[in-house]
Order: sequence, then structure tokens, then C-alpha cells
Amino acid sequence: MKTYTIAVLHGDGIGPEIVDQAVKVLEKTASCCGFEVKLTPALLGGAAIDATGVPLPEETVAVCKAADAVLLGAVGGPKWDSQPGENRPEKGLLGIRKALGLYANLRPAVIFPPLRDASPLKPDIIGEELDLLVVRELTGGIYFGERQTGVEAGERFAWDTERYAEHEIRRIVQVAFDMAEKRRGRLTSVDKANVLDSSRLWRSIVDEMAQAHPTVAVNHLYVDNCAMQLVRDPGQFDVIVTSNMFGDILSDEASMISGSIGMLASASLGDSGFGLYEPIHGSAPDIAGQDKANPLATILSVAMLLRYSLNEAAGAGKIERAVAKALTQARTADIFTEGCGANLVTCSEMGELVAALVE
Repeated sequence: MKTYTIAVLHGDGIGPEIVDQAVKVLEKTASCCGFEVKLTPALLGGAAIDATGVPLPEETVAVCKAADAVLLGAVGGPKWDSQPGENRPEKGLLGIRKALGLYANLRPAVIFPPLRDASPLKPDIIGEELDLLVVRELTGGIYFGERQTGVEAGERFAWDTERYAEHEIRRIVQVAFDMAEKRRGRLTSVDKANVLDSSRLWRSIVDEMAQAHPTVAVNHLYVDNCAMQLVRDPGQFDVIVTSNMFGDILSDEASMISGSIGMLASASLGDSGFGLYEPIHGSAPDIAGQDKANPLATILSVAMLLRYSLNEAAGAGKIERAVAKALTQARTADIFTEGCGANLVTCSEMGELVAALVE
């Protein structure tokens, strides 16, 4: 029987609650599919600051590198707002992605049929199906560029730089082409090439690489136009590939189109299929410890973990089908409406229901 080692980073806020439910589903799926999982806990973010003084202890990096994949809850919260910029919880998240070489962030936006009414868009705009994938570059760009804050001529100033090397663009665009070839064969590259030199380089490399992928239809959109098109006609998109900052913004927009940010999973991948899997929502400290959080994004992140890192596609499908069935019976508060035909449940009840529905 195969045994996979999973590094488990519960994180902060609602992180421990949602990860616990995802682990329930993972263990049930492993039992159904004939493999075992060994879970290795480690600290990241605010929890790591409290315990060690830093958001990313070296021990956590070692635990993650020794695993087959990493499952993460969420990091951050007002408790650590007074920390200096280089020691904030979010720096731990950026740091672990960098330390593990995770340069490709996959963020699917899918509407499950029971949640069509939860989308803020009208049904005729959504169309028959919403199923798009944002491929975001994760370790370059303005988030990792040189920056400075200071005082000059009596006033404060700050600057940040956007820098991309050719190899950084090529490897993320290759991931996007690979995904488009496995999906519906459409790739939209998003940039700001009318203003930014980095975007002009990005666009030229996409065009060069398109020659090797003749089955994929490629188009380019400026980021402002893409943001508009996502709410005007989201069905036109299949795979969107873009830079770190643009991808951060657009994937959050896409998540709300799909009904709730509490439903959106993500995968951060490096070479050879290794990845870190997490929901795209934050730590929600206002409801932490109240058993109110929606665990489905984290549970769906486990499905992505099985598919992309462990090559257990059958298990991933079991989880996705279980989530779809669960939504016909139950909803957490963020996706519950009166008359929806489902029961209002807690975080732990939703986790137990999904686990029970895994077949």
C-alpha cells in the first residue's frame, strides 16, 4: 500500500478548523482508494511567530521539503499587525513558496450547480457553465522586486519594482499552455503591455511560445479590460495566465463570481509536481474558533493535492463529487440563503458530511 507524507500547516484564525475537516476527508478518501497518508504538522505565520519569533522557522521548511505535498490553512490576523514588515505572518507564506520553488499558482473558479444562485452575476451572464482557471506567477514580479521607503526633501516616499526574467515568464506560460491543452484549448494572457516594459516582454514570450502549441487559441488582454470581461462575460475564459500581482487581484475577482470565496481552492506548484495546497480566502479571525467557517475550499484543495502531486485522480474525483452532493443537503453560513433547500450547518458538520459522502 502506498504511503504519502503530507506536511500540514494549520496556520492562524480559522486555519486549524478548516484543515481539520480537510484532513477528515483526506483520510476517508485514502481509505476508499487504498493508500495511506502520514501527516506531519509544522508552524507557519502568526502561530510560528508566537512559538519561535519568526513567521517561517527553518524546521517548517525542512518538514515541507521532506513531504510529498503541503496542506495549508490560512495565515495572518490583527494580532500580528504590530510586527515589522519583514516579520509579518504573510512573509512566512511568501517565504515558504520561495523556499520550495513554487512558481505556478493554479486557482480554479467553478460554480457548482447548487450554488448558481449564490453568484452575484445574473444567470444569463454566467451562462450554462463557469469553469475557468487562473495561472498566476508566484515568485517574481513586484512582490519580490527591490523596494525602498524613506524621506527626501522633507516628505516620505516609497517605491517598488516589477522585474521579470525570461526564464520566469517561460516556465509559468508553459504551465498555462499545458493546462489549456488538457482543458478547452483557450489561453488568455493578461498584461499591461501598453504601459509596462515587463508586460511587453511577457507578451512577446507568450507569442513566441504559442508557435509550439498550435492547438491552443491565444489572445491577449490588458488587465483592466480582463477585470471588466470577467464580470461581463466570464464564460469566454478557459485558462488565464498572468503575473504575480495581476493574478492575485483577478483570481479574487473570479472567486466571487463563483458564489463565495469560501469555495475556491488553489495549488502552488513547482517542478516535478510538488505543491502547496490552500484555500484562497484569509484567516477570518472574526469567526475563528466559532465553528462557522466554510471548509469546502480547503477540502477542494485536498482534491487538487491528490490530482497534481500524488497522481491520485480517482480520489480527487471522489472528493469533488462528494462536495457537489453535500451542497444539495447542507450549507455553511457564507453560502446559505433562506429557501435554498439545504440545512445550515457548522464547519465541522460540513466536513463530516463530505467525508461520509466520499464513496
